Amino acid sequence: MIKPARTINKLTSGAPVTIVALGDSLTQGWMVSTGYLDFLNEMLHTKFPQIRLKLINSGIPGDTADSGLYRLKWDVLHYSPDCVFIQYAINDAFSGFTEQHFKSNIKGIIDGIRENGDADIVLITSGYIGDNEDNRHVEGYYNQLEALGGDYSIPVVQTHEYWKKKIREGMVFGSLVQYDAVHPTEEGYRLMAEAVMDLF
Repeated sequence: MIKPARTINKLTSGAPVTIVALGDSLTQGWMVSTGYLDFLNEMLHTKFPQIRLKLINSGIPGDTADSGLYRLKWDVLHYSPDCVFIQYAINDAFSGFTEQHFKSNIKGIIDGIRENGDADIVLITSGYIGDNEDNRHVEGYYNQLEALGGDYSIPVVQTHEYWKKKIREGMVFGSLVQYDAVHPTEEGYRLMAEAVMDLF
């Protein structure tokens, strides 16, 4: 598994670390008091008690990757991050963006980060939305993230596959999503954080 090595080294040494999370409502933590970044913050502090971590939430509900590319300068690069999380797909899949357009926008975000520093980059898939046609459509966009991970040799956190694994082990899908069957509950966000934490 590819890991964000420079960030892990800084976390281990106690050097200051800035992580910026760019994404949509799943990054923002929609309709919960504890989102995945809150859980991840706790998990990182537990594993690396000495860390000096600044974790910046640049998630906006309804956001798509083209908007993320547009606001990259102000909402990501402005903070001179050591590591950037990029989480998109579901809104793109249902807003008329083709898989190739989505891939092009994510590629633009990656290139923009790389042209302005040496931050580690982590691509993160959004949640699993059930055994249905909508989910199969979204997974085509997740496949584009996987392809970009290979092209750039950067980590891709397969959140949706982690959810499927937990459901096979007995978790109830309905306990992981809110009434819309898309946005995670706090339990769903905790699983999302666990999937990301596997990198560290």
